This record gives sequence, C-alpha cells and structure tokens, in this order.
Amino acid sequence: MSRNKPATVTGVLIVNKHEGVTSHKIVSILRKLYDMPKVGHTGTLDPLATGVLPILLGRAVKAADFLLAEDKCYTAELRLGITTDTQDITGEILTECENIPSEEEVLKVCESFTGDIMQVPPMYSAIKVDGRKLCDLAREGEEVKREARPVTVYSLKCEKMTDDTYRLYVHCSKGTYIRTLCADIGAALGCGGVMKSLCRTRSGPFDLSQSITIEELSEMEFEERLKLPRPTESLFEDLPKIQINDFYTKLIKGGTELYQKKLGTDFEEGTIVRLRHKNNFIALGKVMDFEGGSAVKPIKLFEL
Repeated sequence: MSRNKPATVTGVLIVNKHEGVTSHKIVSILRKLYDMPKVGHTGTLDPLATGVLPILLGRAVKAADFLLAEDKCYTAELRLGITTDTQDITGEILTECENIPSEEEVLKVCESFTGDIMQVPPMYSAIKVDGRKLCDLAREGEEVKREARPVTVYSLKCEKMTDDTYRLYVHCSKGTYIRTLCADIGAALGCGGVMKSLCRTRSGPFDLSQSITIEELSEMEFEERLKLPRPTESLFEDLPKIQINDFYTKLIKGGTELYQKKLGTDFEEGTIVRLRHKNNFIALGKVMDFEGGSAVKPIKLFEL
C-alpha cells in the first residue's frame, strides 16, 4: 500500500503526555511518527507533568497563536512542609518545616486563592527575558526579577490525602503556574509547599478522554495514525461561523475584507469568526471598522 503524502496530514491530535519528557520531545517523536516537519504543540507541560497536550499537525500549526487564551483544568498533589528552588518535588530542598497546619487551615487558605489573583512566574519557566528562557538562566544560577501577573483561578477544590499531602483540582486561566500556586499556598500557611505531581485533565475543549498516548501511537500502522487527527476547525467550535460563497472565498484567500452589510451579519467590532465555504473551514476573520463600514478581515488562512 502506498503511503499518503505526509504534507497532506493536517489537524489536531490530543496526546496524553507521559512523565519524564519535555513537550518539545513529544513534538520530536510525532515528527518521526507522522514523517513530517510541521508539528507543534500548545500549552507547554513540564517534564514532571502528564496529561492533555494538544498537538498541531500540518497547516493546523497556524492556529497556535489563537489558542493561548484557553482555560485549563489540572489535578495536582501539594506537598506541605518543604520548599525547593523549582517549586516542585524535583528541585533542591531549600527549607523544611515539621509544623504542618490542620486540614481546616489548609482548606481555608486554598479557598483564598480562588478568583483573580496575582502570581509571580517561576524562574523555572519558558517565559523569555531579553530573548532567553528563564529556565535556562535559572540553570546557570541567575535570578531575574519578575513582575507579578494577573491570573484567574475559577475553582480550586482541595482534598486531604495524608497529613502533609493534599490533592488539588484546579480550573484556571492561561498563564497560571500550578507549581507557583502550590508554593504560594505553602507560603501563606507558613510551612512551605511544593507541587508533587501534576496532570492536565483539560485544555480548552479537549480532555483526557479524547487523548492518546505515545505508546499507543507507536504501536499503530502509519495509515491508522493518519486517521486520528481531528479537523483544525475543532479548535474553534466556540466561535461564530459565517458561510461564504465561491466569490467571497476568492476574496478572503486574497486577503480582502468582506463588508457585513453584504454578508448579512452584524457582529461587534473585534469579534473573531470562522469563515466556511461549503463544508470546508477556510479561515479565521476579525470584525474591523473600515472606511466603507464594518467588515470581516481574514487574519489566518487554513485553506490555500
């Protein structure tokens, strides 16, 4: 059987990342499994972490910039009584404390971390300062001043496992570091705390039930793997859609805006929409104000 051209593979693959590898390593493995160079991921997971890692294949990599705002869900283990340089269990221990607060105190403090909070990004993170990742600077022994950033914890449920270990169920906004959340809870309790384990159970519209492991993928035939990616449009199912005809499709592919009065739509300025032709997802468009009126301007083409 002749193999499909790898370049034709486009879509979204939901991987259940295993512990001990970087997100970049997962991408590298998938480039080989799909025999194609255009592979990317959204939402980095630390080597310690497991769970939902959306992988973008082919033209779907263009979607990466539009997925960073999605909220996420995690299950984590918080270990109280120690602090480390990485804010997780893998780091070098900095302090130890035997005075572990009561369950009532822990639950009360955890509750105080819901809603809009300020969080200082950890040194061991992929955030770049002057073109260099903080984690690379941290490994060289450098400490860089970081400004606190606003994040939102929509819900935080806490469940006691042992006297010094609690399971956290977190639903949060983009940019929330669970390691830092654990460290901040520990600091507020006065005993210190680190993240012992982490599993991302949901990222945007995708959850663990829709995921597949690298081991499962590796055991499949190439043709089987080609059938797995979801349509790129599945990333944007919450966005309003506009059906356009052949003529408007040509204009969109040429970068021309479409006036809402001609489309028969009335979306507010700034709205991001899906542009569809027949049964195909063509592009993302943004409603903007032009001299001739309100129009939808293509901002990312997914079908050439």
